[in-house]
Amino acid sequence: MNAKRRSLFDDKASRLLGRTAKPISGTRVKAFSELTEREILAIAIAGEEEDSRIYLAFAEKLKERYPASAKVFEDMAEEESGHRAMLLDTYRARFGDVLPPIRRDHVKGFLKRRPVWMTQNLALDAMRKEAENMEFQAARFYAAAAERATDVGVRKLLGDLALIEKGHQSRAGELQDRHLTD
Repeated sequence: MNAKRRSLFDDKASRLLGRTAKPISGTRVKAFSELTEREILAIAIAGEEEDSRIYLAFAEKLKERYPASAKVFEDMAEEESGHRAMLLDTYRARFGDVLPPIRRDHVKGFLKRRPVWMTQNLALDAMRKEAENMEFQAARFYAAAAERATDVGVRKLLGDLALIEKGHQSRAGELQDRHLTD
């Protein structure tokens, strides 16, 4: 299949599936309601890792021209790493050390992220909006995941993370106000 046809196919498939990325060949896209608690935690762990890397990439790009905004993104990356650690501790206590091979793009309708390479050329304002959107999606994911959790400890952690991510969403929005002239 030539590149143009493949691109049209990928675009059409993404629209039909409501996603931005294709799952690994041979896997199907799962509905959120089909996820097990183990899979929810695994997706959350991977999501926090990816969000941290995105924020670090933003910080690296901004460091020279907008050092204060770069510092905020570094701090946000560190917080995401802390969330990952909390999730990993909970996962290990419940399920052991082996994470199931599931990614957020295997789940229909949740936690859509642009690949990091697509965010490298964003302007500062666009990075701020991207961060705000990422935090909104994470808060939404954690709130829905908390409702599905059956373990009280997992439910509490996911509910707490939903509230924390909502706070991050506000924080990302404040970037524009606090560091506009950076």
